[in-house]
Amino acid sequence: MSHKVRETIGTDGQPLPVLPPQRDARVWARLIRVMFYTPGFLAILLIKAGEPASFGITVELLMLSSATALVGGLFVASQSDGTGADDSSRTGTWSGALVLELLAAVPFLCAIPPLFHELANSPLLHSGEPVTLGRSLGGFQLLPAAAIVPFMVYQLAGYGTLHFVVPRYVNWIINLSILGLIIGVYASYQNRDFGTETAFASVLVVMMCCTVVYGVLKLRQMQADYTRRCPPPTAKESSHVVDHVPG
Repeated sequence: MSHKVRETIGTDGQPLPVLPPQRDARVWARLIRVMFYTPGFLAILLIKAGEPASFGITVELLMLSSATALVGGLFVASQSDGTGADDSSRTGTWSGALVLELLAAVPFLCAIPPLFHELANSPLLHSGEPVTLGRSLGGFQLLPAAAIVPFMVYQLAGYGTLHFVVPRYVNWIINLSILGLIIGVYASYQNRDFGTETAFASVLVVMMCCTVVYGVLKLRQMQADYTRRCPPPTAKESSHVVDHVPG
């Protein structure tokens, strides 16, 4: 059994950048399929309900989530560590993960609470019956919003790709801002203040876009620095490497 240990010190004697761990691109590819179809289907369902104005910006957030999943797939598909690989291809899966985490998952999580509330109270879906479902649920209508809790744990406990791109305190600021803006979007929706809801959602999306652009470029820069100060072995050198079997 061979063990490939990532180098931590470069040829210049200085510490190398701490890159994210290698991840299985097949897992992300499966997630991309789910993220592409599910938000898109929900957006079509909202439009089909015939009440697009009452959904605020929910439809736009769902369509954004669906579309960026496709873009994330393009990044993941570019992953390569073999012959001809460059700094961009070596960061394909990490970059795709960043796109999915911030521009697919975040808008989706932001859209789910208003979506559930609107469907629970839709006169079209509950035609012929008094619309009492949403009111009878009371605080329980916030249950779908609980999905933001494990997402925060995912990000702040070091599982997220952003953890490797920015300092820890910046990671906390960004993720707490995500939480605050999602709460602001839902509170504005509940008050039927669609102008404020749109403003909060726009700030959230712009912040995610800027973070993703910075993150992708930063990952490539870190990989370039790592490759420059710790060049990968050539094919000839790799053929002389002997695997060591414990015991």
